[in-house]
Amino acid sequence: MTWFQLKDPEKIISPSLLFYKDRIENNIRGMVNIAGTADRLIPHVKTHKTGEIVKMQLDQGISKFKCATIAEAEMVADAGAKWILIAYQLVGPNIDRLFRLREKFPDVSFSSLIDNETTATELDSLSAAKGVTSSIFIDVNNGMNRSGHATDVSLLSLYRFISALPNISFAGIHVYDGHIRNPEFSERKLVADEAYDQLLPLLDLIKNDLGHEPMIIAGGSPSFTVHVLRPEVFLSPGTNVLWDWGYGDRFDGQPFQHAAVILTRVISKPVEGIVTIDLGHKAISAENPVENRLRILNLSSYTVQSQSEEHGVLEVSNDIWDTINIGDVFYAIPYHVCPTVALHDFATVIENNEPVAEWKIVARNRRITI
Repeated sequence: MTWFQLKDPEKIISPSLLFYKDRIENNIRGMVNIAGTADRLIPHVKTHKTGEIVKMQLDQGISKFKCATIAEAEMVADAGAKWILIAYQLVGPNIDRLFRLREKFPDVSFSSLIDNETTATELDSLSAAKGVTSSIFIDVNNGMNRSGHATDVSLLSLYRFISALPNISFAGIHVYDGHIRNPEFSERKLVADEAYDQLLPLLDLIKNDLGHEPMIIAGGSPSFTVHVLRPEVFLSPGTNVLWDWGYGDRFDGQPFQHAAVILTRVISKPVEGIVTIDLGHKAISAENPVENRLRILNLSSYTVQSQSEEHGVLEVSNDIWDTINIGDVFYAIPYHVCPTVALHDFATVIENNEPVAEWKIVARNRRITI
């Protein structure tokens, strides 16, 4: 029996998200082995959004975590973590939610990102009104152009401005280079090094000002194996814990196993050569072209023809079509696992090809209690 097949799939509704626990444990060990020590890791939880996986990481010595939402931060704190970076610049009511999060978990260190003086001033003012000091990382844009401050001379001015605010505590530098996705390691390293080198003059100036190296959190899953070569850098892989088709096919030097699969069933054979499964875009990420959303592990020679909310339409050869029956179970790996997980209320946990538990995808919600 192959690793993904269930001994009794009739116990599982479809479509369902499956987590393979031994593979998740293997991937966590792989992250630690690559990093050299668990202390260097600050894994992003946006991939799995699950308290049980946070606890698995804590058990392997990982003590720091990164997230993107207040709900994810609450989930991580609930799981027992004591150091959490909300890798997002908070605005509007989310700033007050951060304060409420700190009140609920007074023994947890929370930080967030800042990339401009206006937001820094607002956070400082609201922190003063609460009688607290807020920890921040300066978010740096070294080429992704999604968020962060550009790597020019004004970046030092932002650091000095923030350092002078009485209710803001500078904790370090955050730089995410998710745009760097060269498949071959040497090419990926060359581009990542060029982008990171833009930071070096600023880092030297901050080091001189502080009298010590600032904390630097760099990269994500694609550049994980590049930044591990910088001993001064903390590492924040995310997708590695579950892995997916998109990353698994693209990056060499990343020895991770697929640990999340969608179980789906054949629901119709409307015409010869067409098979319909119950895997619509409500159950798997639809951000990519339809032919690049899923890979079925136990079906060969097919094309994903179309997808709607509850249906996935496959085109197969007539000889394969004749062998497929209504109710047959297929196992699909998503191209992008992170938004796929967010579509499911829970994951069925698999050990030794059998379901053993259900884990709630707690942080798929925008709000848990805060």
